[in-house]
Amino acid sequence: MKNSQPKLALGPVSYYWARDTLLDFYEQMAETTIDIIYLGETICSKRKILRTSDWLALAERLVIAGKEVVLSTLALLEAESELKTLRKLCENEHFMIEANDMAAVQLLEGTPFVTGHSINIYNTRALARLVSFGLRRWVLPVELSRDTLVDMICPAEVETELFVYGRLPLAYSARCFTARAHNLPKDDCQYCCLDYPDGLTLYSQEDKPFLTLNGIQTQSAYTYNLLPALTDIKTMEIDVLRISPQSRHTEKVIEIFQCGLDDPETVKEGMTRLQRLMPIGACDGYWYGNKGMEEKAIEWSKK
Repeated sequence: MKNSQPKLALGPVSYYWARDTLLDFYEQMAETTIDIIYLGETICSKRKILRTSDWLALAERLVIAGKEVVLSTLALLEAESELKTLRKLCENEHFMIEANDMAAVQLLEGTPFVTGHSINIYNTRALARLVSFGLRRWVLPVELSRDTLVDMICPAEVETELFVYGRLPLAYSARCFTARAHNLPKDDCQYCCLDYPDGLTLYSQEDKPFLTLNGIQTQSAYTYNLLPALTDIKTMEIDVLRISPQSRHTEKVIEIFQCGLDDPETVKEGMTRLQRLMPIGACDGYWYGNKGMEEKAIEWSKK
């Protein structure tokens, strides 16, 4: 049965943070109202601040704190060592896995799993096929619109999760763009991603924010924000709303979305607060079937 109100989920940390910073962050998240927490490295296997055993231990602590925990996998696999780590995660007997690559889907066939936004589920047939493998929750690819989601026929046993806040994950590459920005080869990157806790923002020749570099991942410069659409979203059969972590104020973002779910009257005030918490600014174009960098919320705020 679908929930009357969506749960809030915290996506995996996309960036490379120091060990103490990461552990302190999750200690803080354990005190929030977030329902589901995704854990794990999804971008680069060189980011080994925490080992697999560390992630599992952290997951146990968060379960004790009352959170549902899902272990996330890499979105782009390039080496046998990465497959070995993936197999170890998929073989754990305690936590559901978020598959971010089809290799993970194949390893998980026959067991319940989640698909992340990097798995291209664009139609009902693809969704039904993955359900036959064991899919229990899927994340709508971020470039798809509200109307596309409405047209998707989701089996009753499958939960739908929607990315509602955070810099948009747009693409992955075998090349490390952050290293290239420092004229460093990928194999000797000197872990320069540590210097950019929210990614490295690129600007156009007109000095406008364009993209964000995050190792092998390219993100939007602006923060995707569907808080103004929350009332509409609540009328749809969406089970989980995903917030992507940022280096500062994630707990405040969670609070704003929780208040918006509990009381729609707080959404406009929440928008004002959110604008001060975003690294640069907001976008929401994809949700409305427009250009991704557009922000319909500007029109909404003038009503």
